[in-house]
Amino acid sequence: MTMKATISAALLAATLPWTAAADVLDEGRVRELVLETIRENPEIVLEAVTLLEQRKIDAQAATQADVLTRERELLERDPNAPVLGNPDGDVTVVEFFDYNCPYCRRVKPEVQALIASDPDIRLVYREWPILGKGSEFAARAALAAREQGKYEAFHWALMALEARADEASVMQVAQNLGLDTQRLRKDMAAPEIDEHIATSMRLTRELGFNGTPSFVIGDALVPGLVDLDRLQSLVTEARNEERE
Repeated sequence: MTMKATISAALLAATLPWTAAADVLDEGRVRELVLETIRENPEIVLEAVTLLEQRKIDAQAATQADVLTRERELLERDPNAPVLGNPDGDVTVVEFFDYNCPYCRRVKPEVQALIASDPDIRLVYREWPILGKGSEFAARAALAAREQGKYEAFHWALMALEARADEASVMQVAQNLGLDTQRLRKDMAAPEIDEHIATSMRLTRELGFNGTPSFVIGDALVPGLVDLDRLQSLVTEARNEERE
């Protein structure tokens, strides 16, 4: 049923509360009564729309909460996802990102300051390359760098790029960091990398994220650019929830 039809039904129900209304009135008369009600009580339309929107928000929140419960272990403890900060920390911050996302690059110093200020944070990175082939190449290269023990250095270097991340710029970063570039290219085709990216795509879809960066901190879903104070506040909330 469309929103227009739903509103009409709601208005009709308010105007004609009797059970057999639909059997007694023809369609033309129903429309007349609905229009009459709207003219006399125009605020009903806004109330109906507001009610429908709130129901949509509540349904989405319930779905997201269910996904968080069902996928908590994968989100926070996936052995196929890089972990920075303290691997044994008591609060996990999950960030979905794209190396070509300008907001991801802008949030980089905020995230670095967060883990520098709190020694008990586990920072889980989920590569989510949604901005083209260059983004996917960068994500694959970064994940492949794990095999040479250089994911973190590679990650921060790619985030510091002023130019767009593409094959040429990514491989230049790899060379500057002393990675074996031939091995890197080979490792980029590993099935673990396919799995990581596919899992990121699925999780973001189910959580309702539609852009980068997006964070999961405790029970909070945080899309978009966020500053250090907000990140610290969310970490504190998550830590308190764990202790309760």
